[in-house]
Amino acid sequence: MGRITLSHAWDVSPEQAIAIQARLSQFIVRQDQLGTLGCVAGVDVGYEAGGNVTRAAAVVLSFPELHPLDSAMAALPATFPYVPGLLSFREAPAILKALSKLEKLPDLLLCDGHGIAHPRRLGLASHLGLWLDLPTIGVAKSILVGEHAPVGGEAGAWQPLLDHGEVVGAVLRTRSGVKPVYVSIGHRLSLQTAIELVLSCTGRYRLPEPIRISHQRVHGST
Repeated sequence: MGRITLSHAWDVSPEQAIAIQARLSQFIVRQDQLGTLGCVAGVDVGYEAGGNVTRAAAVVLSFPELHPLDSAMAALPATFPYVPGLLSFREAPAILKALSKLEKLPDLLLCDGHGIAHPRRLGLASHLGLWLDLPTIGVAKSILVGEHAPVGGEAGAWQPLLDHGEVVGAVLRTRSGVKPVYVSIGHRLSLQTAIELVLSCTGRYRLPEPIRISHQRVHGST
């Protein structure tokens, strides 16, 4: 499984994007293929110029200390339309440009978005994981597909997220008494490991620190 198999154009039609997602989803690895975990990055995206420019931030922290190591930002014209379920085609090019400005790629990438908790099992985290051949996790603030049982109120409580009988993620309470987040495998991780790593990267806030800081860089707020 190499880059030639997984590469594709980003400037495509929505119909072509759907076909690309369906093809790529078969390559997602749902088992742990982690090396030494010394640093973790978070990425997030915002828009400017009335939604015509995509601005991405990438923030790298040491692991497990979560000390800042590196960061980068990039902006590109938003050439793909806003279509739910196809956001990676709109956002990934700017994210990839920001990541290319880092001194080196991280050992793990956390994305503000979904992984396999997606209609075609290829959300932003999975798409980036395949493109970069990196372990990735999707951490989303809202649900895209699936249903779940009520989640306990204490930090660390979680319930499986089910879509048509398949476990596609976890609804995870990262902080006691705050809204849960939606964690899903991006690439090269098991769900249990993804949950553990998200909790290890979470500090005083609902979102894990790499994503929270990248969100702050893009949007100027916590």
